Amino acid sequence: MDLVRGSWIAVVVGCLVAALLVAVNGYTGYAITLIAVGLAAAVNLT
Repeated sequence: MDLVRGSWIAVVVGCLVAALLVAVNGYTGYAITLIAVGLAAAVNLT
């Protein structure tokens, strides 16, 4: 795995963890936005 791919994986995982934490606190709109950003970053993994 090269550095670029690893950094994109870190962004995707970070967004998913943040979305989970925000959703647990009741902020569903922010959680949906974080999931969308994570999915957009996941496009760069292919």
